Amino acid sequence: MAEMRVFISSTCYDLSLLRSQLRLFVKGLGYEPIMSDYEDVLYDPRIHTHTSCVDEVQNCDMLILIIGSRFGGKATAEALNEIDFDALKNESANVDTLKEKEKISVTQLEVLKAIENSMPVYTFIDKRVWHDHALYEKNKETDIIDKIVFPSIEKQETAKYIFNFINFVRLRTKGNNIFTFEKWQDIEETLKKQWSGYFQRLLQEQRFTNNEHKKIDALSEQFEDLKTAILSSIANGDQRKIARGIVQYRRLTDFLFGLKFLPRELCVMNGTFDELLRRKAIIDVIDAREFGRFQNRPIPPRAFLLKQDGTFYEVRNSVDSINDFKDDWESFKKIEAEQKEIILDALQEMYRPSMLVRNCNEDFKKYITEQIGRRPIEDDE
Repeated sequence: MAEMRVFISSTCYDLSLLRSQLRLFVKGLGYEPIMSDYEDVLYDPRIHTHTSCVDEVQNCDMLILIIGSRFGGKATAEALNEIDFDALKNESANVDTLKEKEKISVTQLEVLKAIENSMPVYTFIDKRVWHDHALYEKNKETDIIDKIVFPSIEKQETAKYIFNFINFVRLRTKGNNIFTFEKWQDIEETLKKQWSGYFQRLLQEQRFTNNEHKKIDALSEQFEDLKTAILSSIANGDQRKIARGIVQYRRLTDFLFGLKFLPRELCVMNGTFDELLRRKAIIDVIDAREFGRFQNRPIPPRAFLLKQDGTFYEVRNSVDSINDFKDDWESFKKIEAEQKEIILDALQEMYRPSMLVRNCNEDFKKYITEQIGRRPIEDDE
């Protein structure tokens, strides 16, 4: 069974005792702590150690940030290139840190990588630093700011950059939780409560989802009964065929309309379903299940329609459902032209754009690497 990997990000020398205690705590829960000072990071000899630390973050499941008195070492240009700074500008209401990239520390860069990858970040700030941050906020626009000494900060010239980064984290659009601490036990108690509460929330959401699925199944059965009653009440044979067609081909047309086919195109096309897809430059249908499981979690049923230029459509249906569309299309082609036109016009009026089919103008291989998993997707054992 895969262990949850927890990246612990902080300066090392001033917080070494706290880090060692936190490591024991994380391991005691059965999780795997990832810490640069314990040789948990793979240091690739072809790149700088700063870059190795940043790269390791995206192989983890969450990050614990500890902010103390030290700024730490400035990140190298190579490591800075690992971050999409433009994307991060939308992550916080205060982006002063991002405006001075050359003043970003390695620790801060690790956190930015975690945020870029949508990882949970738990931020702990030394209570003395937090108090000095409040003093900084009250005076940062005044003439005396350069004369103020912040007792909690080891090197006064770094205070501004530590406090600005705190602002970036606390003013994030989401995940902006901040906790203060005086001793390492404060961090331990907070994490116990937070992780326990988060796990409970996930269990509640799972129960809610299961109940919703049951309701949907019940409504589906009721719809089938209603459909049968309506169709049996239509006396005219042609009208009944049209009504049946609207019901039968609703899912097929939702799929085709999502690919931007127009009713007039579908009325006159007599090729195979595969030929239909090729008209939209689709060269392959890929089952998400080919990628196995990620971090011991199953990938939800869906398919990818790979296009000739390397971009793709994402479909919120399994490949099995798309294969069913092939049979529906063969059946649809046999309908008389006049009835076909009426069915398509009616279904187009009923169609509402949704996330059933999503056109993704990005490289498919890059999407698989960055979105489906932060580390390589492994096969089931």
